[in-house]
Amino acid sequence: MSDSDRDLVAGLRAELAGIDPPRACDRRAEIAGLGASLVTREPSVARLAMRLDREIGRDEGRPDDRPRLVLPAAGRRAYRVRRGGEDPASAFAWEDAADHCRLAYLRGLFLARGSLSLSVSRAHLEFVLAPDEAPILVHNLSSIGMPAGWRLRRGRGVVTWKSSETIGIFLRSIGAGASLLELEARRVARSLRGDLNRVINAESANLQRAVAASVRQVRAIDRLDAEGRLSSLPPAVIRVADARREEPEATLTELAERLGVHRSAVQRALERLEWLAIHDDGERVGRSPARRGARSGRGHGSGRHEWSVPAARSDAADGMMSP
Repeated sequence: MSDSDRDLVAGLRAELAGIDPPRACDRRAEIAGLGASLVTREPSVARLAMRLDREIGRDEGRPDDRPRLVLPAAGRRAYRVRRGGEDPASAFAWEDAADHCRLAYLRGLFLARGSLSLSVSRAHLEFVLAPDEAPILVHNLSSIGMPAGWRLRRGRGVVTWKSSETIGIFLRSIGAGASLLELEARRVARSLRGDLNRVINAESANLQRAVAASVRQVRAIDRLDAEGRLSSLPPAVIRVADARREEPEATLTELAERLGVHRSAVQRALERLEWLAIHDDGERVGRSPARRGARSGRGHGSGRHEWSVPAARSDAADGMMSP
């Protein structure tokens, strides 16, 4: 993940940590998602846990019951927030909770146990939980229309999303705003760049093949002309040869439109010119192997007989015709 993507994810998490739940039930649900003992490397998430605990204490009439924040020791980067009393996660009942409480819970769970990774082609969001908690979370996510997969990894349950669309819906649901818009803008820009690169690469490859074929065809025509064999070919083939000489950069379709014939006729004529250029005695000995396979099973009365290409003479025929 690039530095800019890493900064974007950090900004998104800080934006989520800065949300102040308006309802007391939402505060209790979010603190349940954060867990009883939170360990985080992000100061914004540690401040969120402290703030929620203080607000919940005021809601419940115990303002002096404050959590304990253990600052990171020298050389360490993790903040630890410890709170006494009942584990808030055990007091949260998903089945009985309102939708807004469920989303608050998921926001806290994402900040405490979740991570988001961005790459050129896709996004990846995962929750790392205890093995027995992973299938429960998958069930809960499916109940709100956001199915996820899970697997065991190094003894931990990992719940994952790999669909950028599902990840966007989830982040939007739990309160992401400006950071999510930036993330989606980057995803669209990457997709457009990828599509544009594929089109450019395909066009470049086609152009290179067309240029190489045109060079071969012009060289074949020049050789046949220099050897005096071009004038002995059918008039239709000579017309194609003249058109290719005059417009070496033209496509087969453009040549066909100029001559008023089918594109396949132009292609067969150019193939015949190339074949004749490397077979000195081709005019006297039938069709080329490529054209012979294409014309198998057709009658001799075909109206396109003049486009047939001479084939290479066999060794037996050479022996029969030699003096």
